[in-house]
Amino acid sequence: MLRIISLNLNGIRSAWRKGAAKWLSAQNADFIALQELKAQASDLDETMRQPDGYTASYAYAEKKGYSGVGLWCRKKPLAVRTGTGNPEFDAEGRYLQADFENYSVISLYVPSGSASDERQAAKFRFLDHFYDHLAALRQEAREIILCGDWNIAHQEIDLKNWKGNQKNSGFLPEERAWFSRMLTELGWVDVYRQIYPEAGESAYTWWSNRGAAWEKNVGWRIDYQIATPGLANRARAGFVYTAERFSDHAPLLLEYA
Repeated sequence: MLRIISLNLNGIRSAWRKGAAKWLSAQNADFIALQELKAQASDLDETMRQPDGYTASYAYAEKKGYSGVGLWCRKKPLAVRTGTGNPEFDAEGRYLQADFENYSVISLYVPSGSASDERQAAKFRFLDHFYDHLAALRQEAREIILCGDWNIAHQEIDLKNWKGNQKNSGFLPEERAWFSRMLTELGWVDVYRQIYPEAGESAYTWWSNRGAAWEKNVGWRIDYQIATPGLANRARAGFVYTAERFSDHAPLLLEYA
């Protein structure tokens, strides 16, 4: 059984203080994809740089305290790639790919557009570029899984207050249509939703820090494992871990035969 975890840390140092390292080390996962490090290489301690039993790789943002992604792999990758060839977003540390003989695992952090109109425009630029990258990945003769924070709730079932968020970043019609095209036109699979087509509130992975959203479970499902069909069809079980809180996101764990 292959176990894969994805977790937006909202700051690796903050998440470690809240117990994330201890929880992750106890999961016996084969791959751990991390997003939003909010740290540089010099900020990482030994448990972050060389976690026991893993080969750890990171892609940092040039801007300090911002973005950044990581991948922990039980098996040492044959190659590690950072970025997708777009200088604007590669400088933000949003993509890290570990290649093995016949499959790849990717940690991804899609930009949020909620801060301003300018950031929403940047998000749309990213999505335009990344669609082409996803199309190119589908042409490779390998199984691929992209784990991370996509900052898009795809369907009404994926967030609590969908009616009131139709004009807000993360649930805009254009973003949702892009997500649908990725699945239907390019053939990628939303693995968790394929296993649990009716899962609602138990599937949320992010909660705003406003309005007691966590306590009331007013959440969004914006963290995904998106895979090629061959790998997606081997998925057997998964869950969102909410018994402890390490971040404003919760870990998403999926198991594959």
